[in-house]
Amino acid sequence: MTPTRRLRLLAAFALLGALLAGPAHAQLTVQITSGVTQPIPIAIVPFGADASVPGDVAAIIEADLVRSGRFAAVPRNVMVQHPTSGATLDVGQWRLLKSDYVVVGRVVPAPPGFKIEFELFNTVTGARLTGYAVPAVAGTLRLASHQAADIIYQKILGVPGAFATRIAYVNVVGPPVGRRWRLVVADSDGENAVPVLESPEPIMSPTWSPDGTRLAYVSFEGRMSAIYVQNVASSARQRLSARAGINGAPAFSPDGKRLAIALSQPDGNVDVFVMDIASGGLTRITDDPAIDTEPCWTADGRGLYFTSDRSGKPQIYRILLARDERPVRITFEGSYNARPRLSPDGKTLAVVTLDQGAYRIAAVDVATGRSRILSNGHLDEGPSFAPNGQTVLFAAREGGHGVLATAAVDASITSRISSASGDIREPAWSPRVESP
Repeated sequence: MTPTRRLRLLAAFALLGALLAGPAHAQLTVQITSGVTQPIPIAIVPFGADASVPGDVAAIIEADLVRSGRFAAVPRNVMVQHPTSGATLDVGQWRLLKSDYVVVGRVVPAPPGFKIEFELFNTVTGARLTGYAVPAVAGTLRLASHQAADIIYQKILGVPGAFATRIAYVNVVGPPVGRRWRLVVADSDGENAVPVLESPEPIMSPTWSPDGTRLAYVSFEGRMSAIYVQNVASSARQRLSARAGINGAPAFSPDGKRLAIALSQPDGNVDVFVMDIASGGLTRITDDPAIDTEPCWTADGRGLYFTSDRSGKPQIYRILLARDERPVRITFEGSYNARPRLSPDGKTLAVVTLDQGAYRIAAVDVATGRSRILSNGHLDEGPSFAPNGQTVLFAAREGGHGVLATAAVDASITSRISSASGDIREPAWSPRVESP
């Protein structure tokens, strides 16, 4: 296989098509495209607050729960009560509105910020299920609202929420002449979108560090690929690899001390390496005439999953980092499986698969190799798991430009996070954000 052919195949693994661009808007819009057949009815009563509170906390909590597809909110215009604590709550009234749960609360000053006090009740039994006070220092009221939604989600469903997290994505802005690439970080609902890097050259493959403080990515500044690690808060960054040829597909190890990367050789061949971030030392992991790329770590950090065309077409393999280990093929269903991303529990891989002539997102059971299709687009790519493992974030095409979408791992729920225009690509879901 010629070097040119290898480079084209690598590009296919990474992009599944060329990056397209148009005018972009900073904020995103979330739309539920399908949900569970019978979502849980819940009432989020407007919280008590004075004029100093910057925002509607109850509305943020409600939007989070509805966006998950698991809940249906009772409209405010049919609420006959507006209690702000359990002491004044008549549970029977909410039962008449066919709401299984009701949340009441208030936002009170707590210098230097606020405190969200809320209670969750089961209207069927009348039981108070939980009550919390979530602090919010200046500028973090939305984050605290997402944390409240996480608590409610977990108490009802028994699974941690993932609302108080962030997403990163690449946004391409402008016409072909003068086009610019932005690396953007936003809340999980698409709000508070902030560009952390802007460049006239492509940015690719953002990935979060395990502690959620850094992003690794590929930038083509100077028209050569290089791998950078950037602190999200300070914007300080370090160039870790700018070797001749391809520097691509960075992935942090579970301890955050190493990066798995793809590097090309003088003949154009691409293999997987592991770099020690502190020292810059490299360890070669694969050595095969095939293209080996797009690594992601096993949950214990002792091995890697990666994409390889060593069987003739792209498939997912696993290799342990112990000496003399050989790769083991994981995917056998379908002629194309690429871009593996592991679920937090280590049991499922999200991949890009070729399904009925379209590139879609699939969930692959690591133990059995069996897969199920999660998305229904024609050019879906870049899967990334939520930190609770319940949802996969990915990029899709809609109206000729890139949008973000989510799908539940059981394929029961899908939603779309879209901009009014522009091209949004290469999403990555952050780890859980610590309490403020």
